[in-house]
Amino acid sequence: MLGFWFKLTHQWFSLKGRHTPARVQHTLVRTYQTVSSASVDILWQKIVNLADVSWHPLLSSTNAPKGLIAKPGLIYQAVTRLFPIPIRIFVERVSPRELLSFRIFPVPGLEERVTYQIESTVCGTYISYSVTLRGWLSPLAWSLLRPYAARVASALAKAAEQAATQALPGQRRSRPHPYQDLLGIVLTVVGLASFVVNWRVIGA
Repeated sequence: MLGFWFKLTHQWFSLKGRHTPARVQHTLVRTYQTVSSASVDILWQKIVNLADVSWHPLLSSTNAPKGLIAKPGLIYQAVTRLFPIPIRIFVERVSPRELLSFRIFPVPGLEERVTYQIESTVCGTYISYSVTLRGWLSPLAWSLLRPYAARVASALAKAAEQAATQALPGQRRSRPHPYQDLLGIVLTVVGLASFVVNWRVIGA
């Protein structure tokens, strides 16, 4: 009799374990790519400059001091354009001029990883922006973040290209030769004198 109850109890717990719904772990990954005419160096300077996020479609400001660049293990705060609530950002990995990844902890139940990759190619500089969301709030968070995340790569390329264009006049501007203006005046006087002489000969 005791063996019967033991067998029945064992079967009941086994069935209960089978029918217990497993906890669903939502994971969402999206990658956006573009090509920029800006150099790898200019793009990298834009990415690692944590204080300047004026180009970023999603971030409005950070508490990073001016000139602070991304380093592995660094933790700072940022404010998004969606909600004026500071979020913690952890610099996870830095491969100079190649890759930069962050881990973001907006709210409990949601974890975000952002990865930038840049590579010089024949057609220009390749830019990849990847977003990975984990947690049961991922579907809701992505519905809010998607319009902004889709513009990050193109906004980065545009900002870097503008910076490169602004740097060109100062680098390529050539100073006028000290005798260039004087030579122009001499040529003008000679041309006028020749015209006057010819006019007098014709008139005579």
